[in-house]
Amino acid sequence: MDIIKKLIDRAKKDRQRIVLPEGTEERTLRAADRAISNLLADIVLLGEEDEIMEQARKLDLPNIAPEYIINPRKAPDLETFAETLAELRKRKGMTLDEAREKVKDPLYYGCMMIKMGKADGQLAGARNSTSNVLRPALQIIKTAPGISCVSGAMLLLTNTPQYGEDGVLVMGDVAVTPVPDAQQLAEIAVSTAQTSKAVAGFKDPRVAMLSFSSYGSAKHEVVDKVIEATAIARQMAPDLHIDGELQADCALVPTVAKLKAPGSKVAGKANVLIVPSLEVGNIAYKLVQRLGEAQAIGPVLQGIARPVNDLSRGCNVDDIYKMIAITANQAIAAKRI
Repeated sequence: MDIIKKLIDRAKKDRQRIVLPEGTEERTLRAADRAISNLLADIVLLGEEDEIMEQARKLDLPNIAPEYIINPRKAPDLETFAETLAELRKRKGMTLDEAREKVKDPLYYGCMMIKMGKADGQLAGARNSTSNVLRPALQIIKTAPGISCVSGAMLLLTNTPQYGEDGVLVMGDVAVTPVPDAQQLAEIAVSTAQTSKAVAGFKDPRVAMLSFSSYGSAKHEVVDKVIEATAIARQMAPDLHIDGELQADCALVPTVAKLKAPGSKVAGKANVLIVPSLEVGNIAYKLVQRLGEAQAIGPVLQGIARPVNDLSRGCNVDDIYKMIAITANQAIAAKRI
């Protein structure tokens, strides 16, 4: 079964309430209409009801209805949300009046819905920058226990079934932390393994900590960082199959693994790839996507206590629909922790 179909089927079986703060954005509205029609999730659109409904009529979207719309500026729970936000941010000097203004912002209101148990996840970014999407998530929902940094994982659906999990690999970080230190890199590894379970459906994540060295074949401070991160990740998640440092071919190709990392439980059969920096991750996944004609899905934000995902501003309707399904799957997994 196709991995996207699996994601969609899981989302439909356990419908989550997903907030779309960019309620008047055309691609978002089209994806929401499709999600409502297919019972993918319980959708919440944020914005002015009249404006959203007028846009829906112009676009001929019959499933968009007032029952799916909340106007943050007129919501009955606005004061409660403001009081909670002011309390959360009082050490940063936020006053109640400032909080009242913040929660009128759909990105903040959506995160407050999640914080207060009125929604399960949020998806934005078709119109907003990554920093705008992340800021309220980190201020309100904060990072998951034991995690200090947010990162982004990419699902790579390749045409090479001999690698990864029948051709599917999960790579991190490709989106957020430019130069992680050893602690952050370890957290990225653990978070990406969790994402591989929640989103890709991997039962047994096998995590390769990538470098330009395998088992000490090269000496450099950046290699040392990967070795240290591997040790920290093992302490964080003792049951996780993780190994490093490994070169990419050693991580993926069994014959190479026998030569470079004999005895490794990960080398030659890795399905989760952790890169040493954002620069490497961004370059690597785009090369695989373009030269290898792989399908790249994401990035899926990870490390936040509850799912908040960021879209590319160049995304299309299908991208948003898939990310609704992914966000729902993350929400399902988060409730099991």
